Amino acid sequence: MAAVKLIGSPISPFVLRTMIALSLKKVEYELLPEKLGEKSELLLKSNPVYKKIPVLIHHDRPICESAVIVEYIDQVWPESGYGAILPADAYHRALHRFWTFYVDDKLFPSLVAIGKAETEEAKAEAVEQFRAGLRLLEEAFVKLSEGKAFFGGDQVGFLDVMLGCFVVWIEAMEEVLSLELLEEATMPALHGWVVSFRAHEAVKEVMPESGKVVEFFKMIRAMRMKAAADATN
Repeated sequence: MAAVKLIGSPISPFVLRTMIALSLKKVEYELLPEKLGEKSELLLKSNPVYKKIPVLIHHDRPICESAVIVEYIDQVWPESGYGAILPADAYHRALHRFWTFYVDDKLFPSLVAIGKAETEEAKAEAVEQFRAGLRLLEEAFVKLSEGKAFFGGDQVGFLDVMLGCFVVWIEAMEEVLSLELLEEATMPALHGWVVSFRAHEAVKEVMPESGKVVEFFKMIRAMRMKAAADATN
């Protein structure tokens, strides 16, 4: 029996956060997949408050919420050879946490709004909100990276993991909806960061294939459109 188990689907960006952190630290684990629209008895037992993925189970003790899980992984496996995911400096650690809250509270909802938009006007508004959020992160990257490849400097750090989990979903939306969300012309630093992040060995090891995410996004979009059509009939 594996000492570390992870409940969740690798297509979920929040589960992917955990997988990237485990990959960085070279921690072996057993993935316990959850089916779309279903909640296993183990999930309900392990996360009775929110009843959602991901859940990391370490020596039969569950840890919930992706940001909390990544910090747990960073603290429990400090001697992995990778080093710390969170910055050592307290101020920079606070900045990484601040921007993580921004990604989850502001950026992610605007990304979801693009996928849910039922009119061109609603889609255009959601796209502009999302691009505005990325432009703020462009500025944050320039300051935090200090000219290096990642938000964490020379290596993938906390904010890289927290934002990077959405990269494949951004790309999927761009393909399916024929959009350019991460504009290279207006966000060159962030565009370069995506290239560096995707090329990192620990990230490549767990990043889902773009085609699978595209198909999943198409399926979710079709289900949402059918539900909307049924509601108006």
